[in-house]
Parts: sequence; structure tokens; C-alpha cells
Amino acid sequence: MGKNTLTSEHLGPFLEGVKAGLPVAMGYIPIAIAFGLLAKSNGVPIAISVSMSLFIFAGASQFVGVSLLTAGAAYWEIITATFLLNLRHFLMSASLSPRLAANTPKRHLAILAYGLTDETFSVASLRPEKTLSFPFILGLNLIAFSAWNVGTWAGFILGTGLPGSVRSSMGIALYAMFLGLLIPAAKNSHPALVVVLLAGGIHALLQSLPRLASFSSSWGIVISTVLAAAIGALLFPEEGKAV
Repeated sequence: MGKNTLTSEHLGPFLEGVKAGLPVAMGYIPIAIAFGLLAKSNGVPIAISVSMSLFIFAGASQFVGVSLLTAGAAYWEIITATFLLNLRHFLMSASLSPRLAANTPKRHLAILAYGLTDETFSVASLRPEKTLSFPFILGLNLIAFSAWNVGTWAGFILGTGLPGSVRSSMGIALYAMFLGLLIPAAKNSHPALVVVLLAGGIHALLQSLPRLASFSSSWGIVISTVLAAAIGALLFPEEGKAV
């Protein structure tokens, strides 16, 4: 009985996480299909393409990785580029970890960190709950992970059978989904709106500076995120304490 009760207690938050992640999953499918199409058109074997989605699970890094592989780049160049593109995940993990239960086992934290993406982080960080449970984040990450891998398989199987107009339109699906997640939260939270605008403005400023424009865009994202978050913490200290 105790075991069944414990299972029921975990199942509710898990299903809530799956439900919260459905918009992310729907947005991931066309992008993952586009990745599968790109991999196949560049001659990357299906085993490598699927392994990238299973073990790397980072959209931008996978697209860059395929491009570098086909260009004959050295392994260290691919690893360095992937590392720079994913630097922001350190910030996202550090931001989200204080909202997890204090007694969350380290092995659970590792699982959650592996499944964290820009979009699942956005969904989790904008939740009204002060404490986020492991089952909830697991459900959120798992539905997104599953959709990405299913989309990769579908893209590789479909090959180049889709019309060019359909394939090119898939590129904007992720941005549209991200805006769909961000706009409602910004409308309901003045601090969130200010921080988003600050981050966008700082990033645009960094890209306009000649000496910084040639840097990896990941560095621009990291710098603008840190500065916007720091300014937001100074401007809205009470909101920060509430979280």
C-alpha cells in the first residue's frame, strides 16, 4: 500500500510535467525532422544522427556538429564549438537548482541536468510554484526528449521527400514556440518583461560592436543573460526573494 501511495504521489507531478511540456514537444518535432533531413542530405549515417539526439540532445550543437563533420573539421574543433554553444546551460542549471527540493539525490539532479534545454528551462522557471519536484521536471524533460528523438528518426526516414518550402519553414517553428512560451509570462510579470527586454537589448548591442560581433553567439547569449539577470536582481529584489 505504501509503495502504491508513493507511486501515485509521484505520478501526479510527472503527468503535470508532461502536460506542461507538450507545447515544447510539438515545437521540437519539426526542428528534429529538419535535423534528420540535414544529416541524411549530408551523408551522416543514421546511427550517428540518432546517437547525437540520444546522447547530445542539443539542437543548435547538433546542427553545427553535422555541418562541421561534413566540412571535415577536426574533432577538437567540433568539441570546442559544442562547448561554447552550450555554455548557457551552466547558467540555466544554476538558476533552476535552488527551486528543487533540498533533499533531491545527486543522481536525480544529473538526470534533470541532462534533459534541460532552453525551452524546458523557460517552462520550469516560469512556474508559479516555489519548489519544483523531481517528477515534474522529469516529465517535462522526458516529453521534450522523446519528441526530439522521434522527430530525428522521422526526418531521416522521410529523407528529402518533403517539399522544399515545408523544409525551410521548419526553421522558424522553434522560435515561434519559444515566443509563445515567453509572451504570456512577460505579460503577467513586469520584472520578467524588463529582464527579457534587457537581455535582448544587451545582446543586440554586443552584436553591433565590431570587436565582439566575430565572437561565438553563445558568448553573447551568456554575457547578456548574466548582465540582464544581475540588473533584474538589483531592480526587483523582492521578486527575487519570492522565488
